[in-house]
Amino acid sequence: MDLLSIADQLSRDVGRLCFASPVTHVYNPLSYARAPYGMYVRRYGQKPKPIFLLGMNPGPWGMAQTGVPFGEVAMVSDWLGIHGAVETPPDEHPKRSVDGFACTRSEVSGRRLWGWARSRFGSPERFFSRFFVGNYCPLVFMEAGGRNITPNTLPAAQRKPLEKACDQALRQTVAYLSPQWVIGIGNFARDRAAAALAGLPVNVGKLTHPSPANPKANRGWAAVIEAEFRMMGIDPDL
Repeated sequence: MDLLSIADQLSRDVGRLCFASPVTHVYNPLSYARAPYGMYVRRYGQKPKPIFLLGMNPGPWGMAQTGVPFGEVAMVSDWLGIHGAVETPPDEHPKRSVDGFACTRSEVSGRRLWGWARSRFGSPERFFSRFFVGNYCPLVFMEAGGRNITPNTLPAAQRKPLEKACDQALRQTVAYLSPQWVIGIGNFARDRAAAALAGLPVNVGKLTHPSPANPKANRGWAAVIEAEFRMMGIDPDL
C-alpha cells in the first residue's frame, strides 16, 4: 500500500467509530481535505525516508484547514506549494469553521515546524529527501463549546478502538517509508509509536512539541530540537 491508500483505509476505519461525551464534533481532514493531502503525499512521500516525524493529531488551524500535517496555511501554500479543494466537514462546529486555504488564523505549531525546516534546509525537496511528517491520529475532536480535545484525554472506551486503527496505519506507513527513526513530536506521539512499533527494526525518539502551550517551545524551539537531534545521535543533514 502507498501512503494515500493507507490514509484512505485509515479514514474509512476511523469513520466507522463512534464518539460520545465530552466529544460533540469530529473532523476528518483525510476525507474533506483529501485533495491537498493527496498532493502532499504524491509530491513529498517518495520512499525511503530516514526520519519520520510523527505528530499527535490535526490542529484546528492547521491540518484541519489544509489537510497537511502541521499545515499552517501560509507555509503549506507558499513554501510547500500545496493547494487543493477543501470541502466543508459534516456537522461543522459554529465556532470552528473550516475555511480551507482562505483561513486567516495561523497555527503556531505548524509555523514553527515548517519554519525550522525552511530555515534549516532551504527547499522542501532537500527537507523531504530525509524527512516525512505525518500524524498518528487523523481526527480533530471538539467539545460543545468548541474547545479542542486531544486523543490522549478521550475515555478509554473511545480511545482504544481509535488506537487500534491508528496503530495499524502507523505500522503500514513505517513498512512503506522504511525509516531508521520514528520521532514523536511530543510525549503522546512518542509513546504511541513505541507501542505500535514494538519489535520492528526502527528507533523511536522524541522532540519537544512546538505548541505555544509548551513553555520549553517558547524559548527558541528550533534550538531546542537541534539539541535533541544531537542527543539522539542524529545529524538531520546526513
